[in-house]
Amino acid sequence: MATIDHVTLRVTDLDVALRLFTQIFELLAFGGTRFDGGGFHEWNDFSIAAADEGHPRTSGVHIGFAASSPSEVDRWWEAMTRAGHPDDGPPGRRSQYGPTYYGAFIRDADDNSLEAVHHETADATTGVIDHLWIRVAELAPAKRFYTAVADATGARSRDRGDGLQVITESGTFSVLEGRPTQNLHLAIGVGDEAAVRAFHRVGLEAGGRDNGGPGERPEYHHGYYGAYLLDPDGNNVESVWHNRS
Repeated sequence: MATIDHVTLRVTDLDVALRLFTQIFELLAFGGTRFDGGGFHEWNDFSIAAADEGHPRTSGVHIGFAASSPSEVDRWWEAMTRAGHPDDGPPGRRSQYGPTYYGAFIRDADDNSLEAVHHETADATTGVIDHLWIRVAELAPAKRFYTAVADATGARSRDRGDGLQVITESGTFSVLEGRPTQNLHLAIGVGDEAAVRAFHRVGLEAGGRDNGGPGERPEYHHGYYGAYLLDPDGNNVESVWHNRS
């Protein structure tokens, strides 16, 4: 089964974004350890990196981070808005997403929507990515691409008419029509090299553009085997297998 291995946002001001996401994860009682590298910071399955000439800022994505309870969602939103982060939706139930869905929303400095969310099927680990929403210019080609890569990586896809939901072992991501998400990096974790190669081959056939063929990336760690495609809106989608043997 596939996972959301990691998501990276390119940010205009790395120091500002670091303060924002440090507060986000502290309020969600994230139990992992932040890793700091050259020009990036990583919390488990989520990272931020400095935008530059070759890597423009990420904008227009929605990310929901898992909270342990509705009261934790309340405290998160109250603290974040009190700190000056723009409100994008107060705490409350959103029955359109599920009978137990409870979330609250803010926006970051690069026009991304960030949420703390609790529902009965959420990951029990707080702070990890519960879901993404990716906006696209045209739904039909995006559905074709993401349905193909979901099948190739072992994820499940569900066509909801006005969007496509891809369900992985560690969270979901949905593709919806609207003002397009730009410069997002989404990596789908898989269980072997064959799945990485299938992702790349099938994604090309379904309208993706090559952004790096299957192969070892030892600069990340020994046994890192990945492949990269640009989706129909130009976002960088990866399939990766971490061979730790």
